[in-house]
Amino acid sequence: MSNNRRLAYSTDPEPEAKAAPLQMPRNPAAPFAIQGNQTVYVRLERKGRQGKTVSLVEGVMSPAVGKEALLKHLKNALGTGGALKEGVLEIQGDHRDRIVEVLSGLGYKPKKAGG
Repeated sequence: MSNNRRLAYSTDPEPEAKAAPLQMPRNPAAPFAIQGNQTVYVRLERKGRQGKTVSLVEGVMSPAVGKEALLKHLKNALGTGGALKEGVLEIQGDHRDRIVEVLSGLGYKPKKAGG
């Protein structure tokens, strides 16, 4: 441990407002596990991405919190990055087969779309 620690104080009377964290349900799997026999489509896309491949998951009928939870679950399961854009889950790389396996385990009916 370093002995060079200093405690810094601010003279600003109002602390900065912190952004509220995303409210996740107690069971992170709950928002997307209750969807039952919902069909979702998994496809690849390269256009407009400078040649990089992205796996897209479309047709998830869930509120934003559920989509965020599903995205986080997929990113952790696949060990990759991703984003939620306009209601479509984008996973970096060609993980179509593995995404289908994970979604099947969660109770979805995934289908590969396109080629």
